Amino acid sequence: MSDRGRVLLAITGMDLDAWKEAFTSHSPDLQTVSTVDPAEAASIRYAVAWKPEPGSLEGFPQLRAIFSAGAGVDHLLGYPGLPDVPIVRVVSPDLTQRMSEYVAWQALDHLRRGALYRRQQRDHIWDEPPGQPAAGEVTVAIMGLGVLGTDAALKLKGLGFRVTGWSRRPKDVDGVITYHGEDGLTAVLADADILVVLLPLTEATRGVLAGDLFRRMKRGGPLGAPILINAGRGGLQNEDDILTALDAGVLGAASLDVFNREPLPADHPLWEHPRVTITPHAAAASMPSALVPQMVRQMEAIEAGKPVENLVDRSSQY
Repeated sequence: MSDRGRVLLAITGMDLDAWKEAFTSHSPDLQTVSTVDPAEAASIRYAVAWKPEPGSLEGFPQLRAIFSAGAGVDHLLGYPGLPDVPIVRVVSPDLTQRMSEYVAWQALDHLRRGALYRRQQRDHIWDEPPGQPAAGEVTVAIMGLGVLGTDAALKLKGLGFRVTGWSRRPKDVDGVITYHGEDGLTAVLADADILVVLLPLTEATRGVLAGDLFRRMKRGGPLGAPILINAGRGGLQNEDDILTALDAGVLGAASLDVFNREPLPADHPLWEHPRVTITPHAAAASMPSALVPQMVRQMEAIEAGKPVENLVDRSSQY
């Protein structure tokens, strides 16, 4: 047994074996368990959690930190009886790159009329409609300029888009026009042809993607009507309001990777909407082989009494 004790894997909805294999491969001396005999509870020093089952994180007197197995932490902050120990967000170049790939893919697909050409291929239609805008004529706004949002903004800038960004507090991103606060949000929405949402889910952001916000968005523009891309959290969006905005032409299209209920129910009208792209919470998969080394490095820092990176501020909820 390692001097670091044992690591509890309180994980649901992910491949538990893949997490065990990643720890074994990277740190053979660090034992991981998914169930614990009460007599051995004191051996648990760390927990890696994703949507933990009720009661799975309590009763470990030597627990020093909980690591989120995914980018969001709302699944932990909403956990009843959450232990009073540091919570560490996952930040990994692999996860960041995957998110930026997703955002760039969807932005380019909307720019280059991907949905239209897929319909035309299905119907054997050869037609190139006029008026294709260039990336430089299209403004992409990023709501949420954390690690993921900042990287996505820079990648989109590199593709030629005009990029703006919004955050609660002032942020500087090279080559990106940034705004903050309520007045800044008004300015961002009024100028956005594509709105990319990478916000954390907090009490302040829950349900923010709703009719009132959509009505503040740009009218017209090179894409006809603004596009919504939500790869943040499902709880950010009001799905009925998205459908209403699409049908009214307030939104031109939407790419949605996250939903209030997952899997999205088979009878949900979003599945059939012709201007909606649905992906199954796949924008930035948590790859244990990429994330475990970051977690172990942080565990070693805690054991050595060194500062820990990416700690969650419970008052801010991210």
